[in-house]
Amino acid sequence: MAVLLQKPIDYLKGVGPNRAQLLKKELGIHTLQDLLYFFPNRYIDRSQHFTPSNVQNTNAEVQVVGSITHLETVKQQRGSRLVATFSDGQSHIELVWFRGHQWIQKSLQLHTPYVAFGRLSWFGKKCSIAHPELELMEDHEQRKGNFQPVYPSTEALLKSGITQRVMRQVMVHLFEEINAGIQEVLPPQLLKQYQLIGKTLALTTLHFPKSQEALSRAQYRMKFEELFFVQLQLGLKKIHRKQQLKGIPFEIVGAYFNDFFYKHLPFPLTEAQKRVVREIRADLKSEAQMNRLLQGDVGSGKTIVAVLCMLIALDNGMQATIVAPTEILAQQHFANISSLLNPLKINVGLLTGSVKKSVRTPLLEELANGKMHILIGTHAVFEQPVNFHKLGLAIIDEQHRFGVAQRAKLWRKNSVPPNVLVMTATPIPRTLAMTAYGDLDLSVIDELPPGRKPITTLHRFDSKRLAIFQFIKEEIAKGHQIYIVYPLIQESSVLDYKDLMDGYESIVREFPLPNFQVSIVHGKMNAEDKAYEMERFASGKTQIMVATTVIEVGVNIPNASVMIIESAERFGLSQLHQLRGRVGRGANKSYCILMTGNKLSPDAQTRIQTMVRTQDGFELAEVDLALRGPGDLMGTQQSGLIPFLIANLKKDGELLKTVRHAVDNILLHDINLMQQENTVLREALALTQQGKSIWKYIG
Repeated sequence: MAVLLQKPIDYLKGVGPNRAQLLKKELGIHTLQDLLYFFPNRYIDRSQHFTPSNVQNTNAEVQVVGSITHLETVKQQRGSRLVATFSDGQSHIELVWFRGHQWIQKSLQLHTPYVAFGRLSWFGKKCSIAHPELELMEDHEQRKGNFQPVYPSTEALLKSGITQRVMRQVMVHLFEEINAGIQEVLPPQLLKQYQLIGKTLALTTLHFPKSQEALSRAQYRMKFEELFFVQLQLGLKKIHRKQQLKGIPFEIVGAYFNDFFYKHLPFPLTEAQKRVVREIRADLKSEAQMNRLLQGDVGSGKTIVAVLCMLIALDNGMQATIVAPTEILAQQHFANISSLLNPLKINVGLLTGSVKKSVRTPLLEELANGKMHILIGTHAVFEQPVNFHKLGLAIIDEQHRFGVAQRAKLWRKNSVPPNVLVMTATPIPRTLAMTAYGDLDLSVIDELPPGRKPITTLHRFDSKRLAIFQFIKEEIAKGHQIYIVYPLIQESSVLDYKDLMDGYESIVREFPLPNFQVSIVHGKMNAEDKAYEMERFASGKTQIMVATTVIEVGVNIPNASVMIIESAERFGLSQLHQLRGRVGRGANKSYCILMTGNKLSPDAQTRIQTMVRTQDGFELAEVDLALRGPGDLMGTQQSGLIPFLIANLKKDGELLKTVRHAVDNILLHDINLMQQENTVLREALALTQQGKSIWKYIG
C-alpha cells in the first residue's frame, strides 16, 4: 500500500501533467499520499435549499434552486462578464462569471433545473452570486451526504479551472485508485479502548462526510492518531536518552555548594525553589545525561537555582556555562553571579561579541586549561575557538531565543555531552510543553519569593498622556525610576525607530535638565553605549529609561517602580508580561501602564484586558496560545515545532492529555514495542529510521 501511495499524482484520473504541475507548485501535492492527507479546511452544510423568491438578504454562502432562462455577455471597461438569469418562475437572481466565459457558456443548459452554490452579493434589492458552483439537480439528488468539503485553494488554481468541484472529483478518483485498503497503524486494543473508528473509514469520511456525527468521529480518530505518534516518538526519545546517552554523574554535593548555601545565600529559598533543586540534583546524580526544562514566571528566582546547580558541577571537578540571548542579560548575569560567588573565590568569565581580543585571548586560555570555573556569555559561546577543559553543565537562559542547531554546538564542547538545563521565564501552556518539549523533564517554580508586591496594571488611552506625565513626576519625586518602552517590530524597524526618537524628544522636553536625567537604549546602539546607559540607570544617575524591547529580559533595577509601555496593542501577551516583570523587584509599590490608541482590534482588547486582570503568567500563556497559536508563540527560531495536519493545540488540549496517558500506558508495559499487539506501531515508527517524515505515513 505504501508503494502505491508514493505514485505521482500525474497519473491519477482527472489530474494529468498540467494540473499536476499546478498542484505541486501551489499546494505541495506530489503523490497520492499527499493528496490523501490534503484535508478540507472546512465543511459546508448543503442540507438547506433556497429559491430566488425566498433567498435571505445576507452575504452568506447558500444553495439556490432554479433554472437559467437567459445568458448574456456584458462589456465592461476592462474585458467582459457572463451574466445568467437564474429563475424559479416568480423571481430571479443573477449568476456572474468574470473569467472563463467560453467554456462555462458551452457547458450551461437553458431551462434545466440546477442547484447554484456560492456567496450572495446585494446591490440594493438586486442579488447575484459570482462564480457559482453549479450542479444539475438530478446529479445533486444522487449525491450522498449534506456536508461538502472545502479544500484550501489559491488564485492560480481557480484561474486554471481547478475548482472545489474538480478537487472533490479528483478525490473520488483517488479513493477508486487506492481501494485495496489503507493500512491501519493503531493497535486493535487501542481502537477498542478509546472507541476509535478504523483508519480507512476515518479518511473516507473526512473527504466524503455523510453527517456531522460521522465527521466528528473521523476528525477525532485522525487527531488522536496524529497526537499519539508525536507523543510516542517523544516518549521513546526520552527513554532512549535516559537508557543510552550516558551523562556526567555528579556524585557529591561538596564544599562549594554547602559553603554558599549555608553561609552566603542572600535570602531563603521558596519551597518551589527547594523542590526544583531536589529534582535537578536527582538528575545530576544519575548516569544518564540530564535534559531538563526549568519554567518559572518573571521574578520567581530561576537564577539562584542555576547558581546552586553550577556549584554542584564545580564540586565534581567540572565547569559550567550560562548562555543568554542578549549582551545586556549576559552582563547582568555576570554582575549578579560574580557578586554572589565572590566570597568563594570562584573564577567567573564573561564572553560576548563585544569583548575585546586583549580580554578574550586570556579568557579562552583559562577556559581551556580549567582555571575558569564558570563562563557566562551570548551566542559567542557556541563558536569554534571556545573550548572547555571539562564542561559538565550547560544552562540555556530564555532558550526559545536560540535555534536547535545553535544549542547542538554546545553539546559538542565535551567528549561526553554535558548535563543540560534550559530555562524560560515565558510560561509555556501545558499542551505546548507536552509537544515542543515532550522529551524533556519538566520543573516548574510556581511560587514567587515572599515580599514581592503585586504590580498594579492600568490601561490608558493616548489622550491621558498629560496625566501620565504628572504621575511620572510624582514617582520621581519619591526617588523612584521609570521605564518607557516603545515597540520594535522587525518588519517596520525604520518606522519604530522614528517612534522611539520622537518619544524620546517629547520626554526630554517634558522632563528637562537639570531637574531630570533621561537615558535611552535601542538596538541601533553599539554594545558599549548600551552598557553605559544601562549603568547610568542602574546606578540611579538617570530617572527615566526610554528603550525598545532590548530591556525585556533579565534587567533588574529594584528602584524602578513604573513601566510604561507605548503602543501596547502592538505587543504579544508574553512580551507585555516580560516587560511588566522589570518592575516590582524592590520594596516600592509598582505600576505597569499600557498606553494605546483609541482603536483596538478584538485580539488587542483581549490582550490588554487580560494583562489588567491577572499577573499569572501561566494563565496569560493559555490566552496567548488561544489568540496566536503555537507557531507564533514559539517564534521562528524554534525549529522542529510540529506542523499538525488536523490536530490543533489551541482546541485539542484535553485530547492531548488522553493521548499522553495512552502512550505512557503502552510504554510502561512494552518499553521497546516488541509485543505482538504493538507490531503496527513498531512498523510505522521504522519508517522514520529511513529518513522519511512519519507524517507521510500516519497523518
